[in-house]
Amino acid sequence: MAVPKPELIRNLCFCGQTGSGKTTLCERLLFAAGEISRLGTVEEGNTVSDFAEEEHQYQHSLAPSIVHFDHEHHRVNLIDTPGMSDFIGHAIACFPAVETVVIVIDAVKGIESETRRLMNVATDRNLPRMILVNKIDAQEADLEKLTKQIRSVFGNVCLPINLPKPDLSGVVEVFETDAHDVTAFSSAEAAHTQIVEQVVEVDEQLTETYLDAGAERLDPNRLHDAFECALREGHLVPIVYASAKAGAGIEHLLHVTASLLPSPLEGNPRPFVQGGQPLKTEFDAGKPTIAHVFQVATDKHVGKLGIFRVHQGIVRQKSELFIDDGRKPLRISHVMRLQGKDHKETEAIGPGEIGAISKIDEIHFDGVLHDGATPEDPPLLLPLELPKPMYGLAVELKSHADETRFSAAMHKLQDEDPCLVLERVPATKQTVLRGLGELHLRITLEKLSNQYGIDLETSEPKVAYKETITLSAEGHYRHKKQTGGAGQFGEVYLRVAPLPDGHPTGFEFENKTVGGSIPKQFMSSIEKGIRQVLDDGAVAGYPMTGVRVEVYDGKHHEVDSKEIAFMTAGRKAFIDAVLKAKPVLLEPYGNVEVHVPGQFLGDVTSDLSVRRARVTDTQMQEDSCVIKAIAPLSELQAYSNQLKSIAGGAGAFSVEHSHEEPAPPNVQDEVIAAFRPSQEDD
Repeated sequence: MAVPKPELIRNLCFCGQTGSGKTTLCERLLFAAGEISRLGTVEEGNTVSDFAEEEHQYQHSLAPSIVHFDHEHHRVNLIDTPGMSDFIGHAIACFPAVETVVIVIDAVKGIESETRRLMNVATDRNLPRMILVNKIDAQEADLEKLTKQIRSVFGNVCLPINLPKPDLSGVVEVFETDAHDVTAFSSAEAAHTQIVEQVVEVDEQLTETYLDAGAERLDPNRLHDAFECALREGHLVPIVYASAKAGAGIEHLLHVTASLLPSPLEGNPRPFVQGGQPLKTEFDAGKPTIAHVFQVATDKHVGKLGIFRVHQGIVRQKSELFIDDGRKPLRISHVMRLQGKDHKETEAIGPGEIGAISKIDEIHFDGVLHDGATPEDPPLLLPLELPKPMYGLAVELKSHADETRFSAAMHKLQDEDPCLVLERVPATKQTVLRGLGELHLRITLEKLSNQYGIDLETSEPKVAYKETITLSAEGHYRHKKQTGGAGQFGEVYLRVAPLPDGHPTGFEFENKTVGGSIPKQFMSSIEKGIRQVLDDGAVAGYPMTGVRVEVYDGKHHEVDSKEIAFMTAGRKAFIDAVLKAKPVLLEPYGNVEVHVPGQFLGDVTSDLSVRRARVTDTQMQEDSCVIKAIAPLSELQAYSNQLKSIAGGAGAFSVEHSHEEPAPPNVQDEVIAAFRPSQEDD
């Protein structure tokens, strides 16, 4: 298959709320373009896009799927993305690979929470957007009301470029021709005038021509160029209407995609940098190769797949490319075009195209492939801002014999999912798996069990408290142990004090002894014993911080004093002092930002106050609101599910760690009571 010219390529992704019909739309477009001979359905589990077993089980897209087809001599690469909030990171990760983000809206359900969220992200990233209203033939749909809602929420730059026919069997084109057909609502002539006037505003000369002579004197090519300019500048967000199941509007959607949406040459450039300076890529096959890996997948037949978009040059079979700042080139053995689960080998993927390479272990998400023309100063893409995984489960292997296999399996799953994190939390001594929601982690656990045969015990993760002291105090311990042979002896006197307010964290240790009461060679052993308590805690089993220790006196024995003796004496003396210094638990707090429709403002703020949160700001945005608060992380463990319950699934939130504060007495008492420290000597 020949490498298409960049001007003949269209890259777009379908995104929007789950259930809006994105996968069915992909299926219908492939059928209309002649790529498939039979329409599959989500219910039957035989669509090109949804091919994973988990997707068949849940009847929802769980990962992006790439398909392609040709129409009007143009190559169209289409990415079908998941719409559930738990998998929104997958959708956002695809944005750097496309020129156009198509927001799909269910004609009956209207604008939903993930629709708003994805539209906002695409807007922030300066990507051209198009709104596709699907299921226009549904009896409950009020298309005129929905169109007004779209313009109210997303702005008056949203304008129809087609309108449904009265019987909803098709659409009437209203941009390229001055239509006089009857439509389901509005006037085709008025819609034509409105969108033409919106488009010509980006070109002063075109505006003058339009005002002087009217639309009939406009050069169609200039109008086409102005349309794409308006898309790039966000001055226009076209609305198209269709029914994926019935096929209404599909032919016009194909035409719009091929003739009006921007090519790689016409889209807004991606934010590459080189040497700290912006790098403008050129969609030129003769230039040094630059390609961005926006998805990693594992296929049981071809192994690890790195799915990429070429921004410059060509990715060829048998070529050698570097990834990021790597010094060793990767040999590219297999280059493929993707059609759902099917991979067709090709000799090369050219500028502006989407393709995949396989069987390269070094490939990773968000990596930049390049030909090493500047190995000391490689091209890089500015980091993606993806949703942070806030929902966590503490996990433990049912069989420790699976430890090596578990590590390898999690490495593969994290390669595929940029919003999946596995971390060891030293403060709680737990391994915590974090994702974007309960379903996200449930499916991850199912993959571990079904694909890798690894089962995990799960529990709610503990809160990562810290311990500190609030007063100065002294401690003493004399360690004496006689076992019949050489004994152990060490005695330590020390003082503890909180570090100053400007240094609330950390640890300071100082030797204040005089006269050789404790030989210097034992001082490191005393500090080692103290650091054991800093790691393991003195009152509740959590790490201790913000403490200054001075060892001011002690005793030693010429024969029986050993490192182990002073380490034990130092540890016990430190615990003695800490228990006298009014220890407290520091509770982690986070900056919380909640996005919900305006009608849920009161319910959300009330719930936050119950969670000991302090609301710091409330901002109204059209019919939605943003609530900012500071809240203890212990109260946010299951907040994702609670917010979905309060806002009917229409809410989203993010949390960033802020600081620590002393926990309330009742919380401290509960945590300390649950801790049973060992009383055994080392």
